Amino acid sequence: MKLLQDILYETKIRRVIGTTNIAVEAIAFDSRKVVGFSLFVATRGTNVDGHEFIDKAIEGGAIAVVCEEIPESTREEITYIQVEDSQHALGVMAANFYDNPSNELRLVGITGTNGKTTCTTMLYGLYKLLGKKVGLISTVENKIHNEVIASTHTTPDALSINALLRKMVEAGCTYCFMEVSSHALHQKRVAGVKFAGAVFTNITHDHLDYHETFDAYIGAKKLLFDNLPRESFALVNLDDRQGLTMLQNCKSEVQKTFALKSMADFKAKVIENQFTGLCLNIDGFDLYAKLVGRFNAYNILSAYGTAMLLGESQMDVLTALSNINPVSGRFEYVMSPDGIAAIVDYAHTPDALKNVLKTIEDIRTKNETVITVVGCGGDRDKTKRPEMARIACKFSDRVILTSDNPRTENPQSIIDDMMKGVEPQDYKKTNTIVDRKEAIKMACSIAVEGDIILIAGKGHEKYQDINGEKLPFDDFAIVHDTFKMLNH
Repeated sequence: MKLLQDILYETKIRRVIGTTNIAVEAIAFDSRKVVGFSLFVATRGTNVDGHEFIDKAIEGGAIAVVCEEIPESTREEITYIQVEDSQHALGVMAANFYDNPSNELRLVGITGTNGKTTCTTMLYGLYKLLGKKVGLISTVENKIHNEVIASTHTTPDALSINALLRKMVEAGCTYCFMEVSSHALHQKRVAGVKFAGAVFTNITHDHLDYHETFDAYIGAKKLLFDNLPRESFALVNLDDRQGLTMLQNCKSEVQKTFALKSMADFKAKVIENQFTGLCLNIDGFDLYAKLVGRFNAYNILSAYGTAMLLGESQMDVLTALSNINPVSGRFEYVMSPDGIAAIVDYAHTPDALKNVLKTIEDIRTKNETVITVVGCGGDRDKTKRPEMARIACKFSDRVILTSDNPRTENPQSIIDDMMKGVEPQDYKKTNTIVDRKEAIKMACSIAVEGDIILIAGKGHEKYQDINGEKLPFDDFAIVHDTFKMLNH
């Protein structure tokens, strides 16, 4: 319970009707979740405008309403607060309601197209190995030190973020590492959250169904850096052409870079890249890591740079990084008894798929066949579909185009879009199978000793989203069971 006037602290208020000297027991921006003595925040979403549900929220027990437009008809017993931006106000109010937990943690936000999950999870594991109590907010799962909480979004809504952060503080956590998506930044879900630092991994073609233009997508990512407090740090990938863009207008006193190719503050060189892991030279020290691929060299380097900027011992960090295990669904592989390697990876963007396939290219002997199973999500950016297929064909010997999460789209139509990226000379090596399970089975059945199968797109996900229903589906379990069935 908190006084409304305290919840409203630092929101940009235009007008108030009624009193703010009332006690509020909960905040909701979904009218279906309103309980007695709630504050209802009417936000404008992509498909739904919360202003249309103000009356429903009041009927559900709301005693105050925050909105951008005060209704023509108001009720005397209800307090109405008009603000400039309801989404921004929701973030600030959520932080106030939970007593600004981010002020009591060293919270680091990680943004970028690829690598967010690996970086945050790696930092979480690193800090646990360093003996710290730490929290994690990620695509795969949220953690309050040892407690695991299911994740529904890459970045939760503002209320969920602050509730999680408050629980972390109460559990004694002093650090938290958090994925910050472009959607979350655009929707101001982290307004009111104080970051001790921000990390930029990279930016490539993705989410243009939402942001519409690449510049808008870059601008959304940049918001994390534009809003950093002066006493924070900013760490960016200098090898990405947008790395320095993130630092424009950034107020952080500490601004650092990491790179494999450029002269950066934190520099690494790949010595070895095998299925068993990476050997890197970081700032003059050799590090043997369990992660595979050049893209993971960037992830390791970003985690190392972050820990250095948080003031940790260099040798302690390097030692801990060598003991970090791969993240679920990120270049996770199983070897059949007769030597077929199957790799499950979350790669669902052209750049991520290219990175994984180039990693396989670097490791393979060229005497084996690389078979790629890949699909594209429905109700998402259609422009990347032909590109995904083109990349799969360029770096694979056999390609099976299949379903990913079709959602409300016809899976065959998605595959047809992908086929537009297949060159005539690649038709013979390309198959299309709508049923993803059958596609995985086909890949396993045509593989022989030494071959490499890549199953891309879903990674850690344990479901397939079809017509609004999430049906159980696990790429890793299916390939494992298929190997057993085929006695591979």
